[in-house]
Amino acid sequence: MFTHVMIGSNDLERARGFYDATFAALGGEPGAMDARGRLIYVHEGGRLMITTPIDGKPATAANGGTIGIMAASPDQVRAWHAAGTAQGGTAIESPPTERPNGSFVAYLRDPDGNKLTARTAPTR
Repeated sequence: MFTHVMIGSNDLERARGFYDATFAALGGEPGAMDARGRLIYVHEGGRLMITTPIDGKPATAANGGTIGIMAASPDQVRAWHAAGTAQGGTAIESPPTERPNGSFVAYLRDPDGNKLTARTAPTR
């Protein structure tokens, strides 16, 4: 259904450090800057883009929004969480944990305040 997810950042180099580390923890490649100055991450058929707002106003995080990223294993979720907190992300909600449906999840806010989750597929 979706072609990509685009989020804003007020500091693309800080965002690059965070997202390069978290995508590496999931087996992904570092982001690439396109000709328009946007960071682009492509992994497992998904595309995440990070940009400074084109209207020149500060980027703000969505209130109530969460971006979910698929992980292959609980170990990848833990590595994603550790990499994100080491790169200026903030751990939120609960520590990495298994949910009643069998998925293993972790939540972070990136350095710009965007809410993210890495999770495995449900097993029940």
